[in-house]
Amino acid sequence: MKQLLSQSKLARWTALGIVSFTMMAAYFMTDVMSPLKGMLEKTEGWSSADYGLFTSAYGWFNVFLLMLFLGGLLLDKKGVRFTGTLAAVIMVAGAGLKYLALAGVLPTQGEVLGVKSQVMFAAVGYAIFSVGAEVAGITVTKAIVKWFRGREMALAMGLQVAVARIGTAVALVFSNPLAHVFGGVSYSVLFGLTLLVIGLLAFLIYAVLDRRYDRQAGKAEASAEDEFKLSDVKLVVTSYGFWLISLLCVLFYSCVFPFLKYATDLMVNKFGVNEEWAGLIPGLLPFGTILLTPFFGGIYDKKGRGATIMIIGALMLVGIHTLFSIPGINSWIYAVSLMVLLGIAFSLVPSAMWPSVPKIIPEKQLGTAYALIFWVQNIGLMGVPYLIGVVLDRFCKTVSAEKGASYDYTIPMLIFAAFALLSLLVAFMLKREDKKRGYGLEKPNAGKP
Repeated sequence: MKQLLSQSKLARWTALGIVSFTMMAAYFMTDVMSPLKGMLEKTEGWSSADYGLFTSAYGWFNVFLLMLFLGGLLLDKKGVRFTGTLAAVIMVAGAGLKYLALAGVLPTQGEVLGVKSQVMFAAVGYAIFSVGAEVAGITVTKAIVKWFRGREMALAMGLQVAVARIGTAVALVFSNPLAHVFGGVSYSVLFGLTLLVIGLLAFLIYAVLDRRYDRQAGKAEASAEDEFKLSDVKLVVTSYGFWLISLLCVLFYSCVFPFLKYATDLMVNKFGVNEEWAGLIPGLLPFGTILLTPFFGGIYDKKGRGATIMIIGALMLVGIHTLFSIPGINSWIYAVSLMVLLGIAFSLVPSAMWPSVPKIIPEKQLGTAYALIFWVQNIGLMGVPYLIGVVLDRFCKTVSAEKGASYDYTIPMLIFAAFALLSLLVAFMLKREDKKRGYGLEKPNAGKP
């Protein structure tokens, strides 16, 4: 019998590498503005609330217009190739609008719906980009399940996340220096836009490989028996385990990704790090996950204990954010130590959470399931950054003639700690549900048919 492409290590790892690059470009654009909050305030006249509103735009269309949900339905009906290509095109279009707003090509003066014009145009571009980024995320995840089920699935998902987070790390470390060298935040965004165009071309290469795999297997990507039905949505949303995974996702990521949006500003205001290079310390977090997420994913593949891994990660997160909130401790070494620990926690939960979904939801409904999980996650990614921005402006801001605006991050860090505590409680509930339903979250992945 002829060997399927998915049975070839070279073929499936090549496919993984290609889609991982596309996601790396998406992650860079997602976080390219994170180190630039201070520069936006000084050069563009943004406030913390403006920055918070812009950051919250990531979830506008995904949450209110149900774009993520529709993307999941499209993925299950049209397949990986079509949906992934469309998502990559949308990312490029949204990033292009964001660049035009920050480069001054679009109007910067006046207001739109009570919001500064530049802030609004940049936010709309970011919102459009996020539709493509989130749909690309669920598409790549389903592609990995397709190529790696019964093999190194958790390791593959961990490696994809690790490569993608190189984009986050590069954005956190180099976005600010790049903007200072060229004299404007738009140049950092332009670099991200260029990466996205390359990422689109990379996904087109993957589509050729994926089509060959399907033809070799003697099937269309979406066969008639796997065609989308409305009843599939009902099967997903009536699963208690699915909703526990969704809650864990939104609570956990609400105290990580929004934290990264403000982490550079935290380093400047609490730990006295130079603004231009303050992104180096938050940049340690994604760099740490590059090695640890695949490592923990490999453990899950071979040894199991997925629910336990998620509990440990959530517990660490509670302690780390609480320690960040302690007033008076402003040593950069202390900050580096906590960021390294946060990188470990940030590796533990995703390495077990994403590979656990196929144990709860059948493969033909995975697009819908991942889309709904990402939709719930986007509620947090939309609301929490805006909440933190408002809290900083109203309760934590001090203005002086010498330093200008400065911020006390005690209350925001306690907010993040509260979300982490809730995620810990949900992780315990998920482990209990696994014992009751027999999902197999504590069992290894490798060898599972």
